[in-house]
Amino acid sequence: MSEKKVGELLVEQELISQEQLSEALDLQKIFPAQTVGQLLCKLGFIRESDLSAFLDQKNKRRKLGDILIANGLIDKQKISHALDLSKRINISLEKAILKLNFIEEESLSKAVASQYDMPYIQINPQDLHLELSSYISKAYANKQRIVPISKNGNTLTLAMVHPLKLYDMRELEDSIRLKIISTIATETSIARSLERLYNIGIVTTSASAEEVSFGMGPDSIVDLLSKTEDADEPEVAEEIKKVTEKDSVIVKLVNKIIYDACMNKASDIHIEPYPGKNDVIVRTRVDGQCSIYQRIPYKYKYAIPSRIKIMSELDIAERRKPQDGKIEFKKFGPLDIELRVATMPTVGGLEDVVIRVLASGDPLKFNDLGLTERNLRIFKESLARPYGLILVAGPTGSGKTTTLHSGLAQINQINRKIWTAEDPVEITQPGLRQVQINPRIGFTFAAALRSFLRLDPDVIMVGEMRDEETASTAIEASLTGHLVFSTLHTNSAPDTVTRLLEMGLDPYSFSDSLVCILAQRLARRLCKDCKELFQPSEAEFEELASEYGSTEFAKTGLKIEDVVMYRAVGCDNCGHTGYRGRLGIHEMLECTDELRMLIKRRADTEHIREQSYRDGMTTLKQDGILKVLQGFTDIHEVRRVCIK
Repeated sequence: MSEKKVGELLVEQELISQEQLSEALDLQKIFPAQTVGQLLCKLGFIRESDLSAFLDQKNKRRKLGDILIANGLIDKQKISHALDLSKRINISLEKAILKLNFIEEESLSKAVASQYDMPYIQINPQDLHLELSSYISKAYANKQRIVPISKNGNTLTLAMVHPLKLYDMRELEDSIRLKIISTIATETSIARSLERLYNIGIVTTSASAEEVSFGMGPDSIVDLLSKTEDADEPEVAEEIKKVTEKDSVIVKLVNKIIYDACMNKASDIHIEPYPGKNDVIVRTRVDGQCSIYQRIPYKYKYAIPSRIKIMSELDIAERRKPQDGKIEFKKFGPLDIELRVATMPTVGGLEDVVIRVLASGDPLKFNDLGLTERNLRIFKESLARPYGLILVAGPTGSGKTTTLHSGLAQINQINRKIWTAEDPVEITQPGLRQVQINPRIGFTFAAALRSFLRLDPDVIMVGEMRDEETASTAIEASLTGHLVFSTLHTNSAPDTVTRLLEMGLDPYSFSDSLVCILAQRLARRLCKDCKELFQPSEAEFEELASEYGSTEFAKTGLKIEDVVMYRAVGCDNCGHTGYRGRLGIHEMLECTDELRMLIKRRADTEHIREQSYRDGMTTLKQDGILKVLQGFTDIHEVRRVCIK
């Protein structure tokens, strides 16, 4: 059913008649730039205040982004970037657009005026009479960012950055006993007018000098690179001198690289300078895959790493050994994100830099982890245990911390005290007491864990079991009435058991404490907008069944005629890769009584794996194939991340 238009809804609400709507529609043919609502007001069929209240109530007001796009002031990509920024740092879309310097402030204010069917005016603060300040209090004018600009009889004209709500407007009219006419003006002109009438210092959210230095304006990488003069092979000292003097192009260039990477949801940025007159290669990792973002002229090969080292407070003069640090990007750009930086000396006296974009934010919803019915059931039952050891295994970047935090969110209640030791703290939750470890001062995972045991915890999360000391302390904690979560870098769930035994753990204590092990990988998800449905051939079906395991696949009851699959195609929304986003592939090992007996006997990985199969475990590849058959990904992605 098509959505009803504003005119039809006004007739339904009996605010206008069908004849009045028809008259307005006829008039719109002559004035196509005018909305039906504007024409109904001009014809006197409805009051502006009533129309405004109706549009807000029915959420029928035109979106600011649509107005800007329709007027050719901005494109969809920039609107998307501005929306993302507004959500990240909790500001309005208008402020985000100005912060990014996408369009002029006056053009934006005119668009806001058009959105709310209000006149736009330009204010000359020097023309304002000082007695106007007596009609609106200083505190209210400053809070609402409004300014009285004229009074005619019983009518007061107000200029504002954004329209007041109808309730606030009527309350203000009752308070000052005057009729109010509302107009829209730029934030800058409002600020200057407030300074003149009320002596309020200028505070503006427009593109101030500080924000311009962020380098987040409309300049593209190509524009920025073209602003410097061509030069021969740069000297190290000369380039470092430029950076320390805050060369504006280099500052903007680095900020632009980081900003674009964040907007493209990249997890890592790789800066790779090469000897001689070869370009500096900048690569970004999106959805686990590296691709070239930009080639930058060789003359920046010293300046870019030096600028990043300054931002992360590293020693700019030390270029012979690796360094690592962090960047609070909100000090330099419009995004409130944390970056982890690592440098590495390479041949030719150069330095590579890798920047990890830390995925800060809220935990993923438990039901969005993508666990199968069996795995979800075991995980939930494990979380309900009063004590024990729950492990998540997989390589770096496989989403282990995300999974653990989703589990913690399920049991994060007021009656539970939960401590976490992480490096770094990426995901935050209210109610959790989270600790950042610092190995440089001896505050390791093991040290944090020992301290937690003196803090009356119910649940403990240790970011990683890196050594026998941490693992032993975690097992001790789980046996003394605590539920302990942790991660390991192992290839599969059965391998995790063997790895911990090889660390030197007591098999009896370990078997008694272990509840479950969840191994996982992240595969790229097929783009929903362009994935293509196809019927697999008999050879493809047999190959799929063989990889799953012919005997186990037969138990699923699937026949070739029941199976449909999808393949990657590529479109603008996924950057022509055919993939967008990622999904988890899991295998869940449940510590049954039979498995405990094997652990106590220090059984090898193969025997543990066989018992896990008997207990109902599906392997990583089998879980991936099930998700292929569900249309979430394709077999190529499963083969890429799963060995067997």
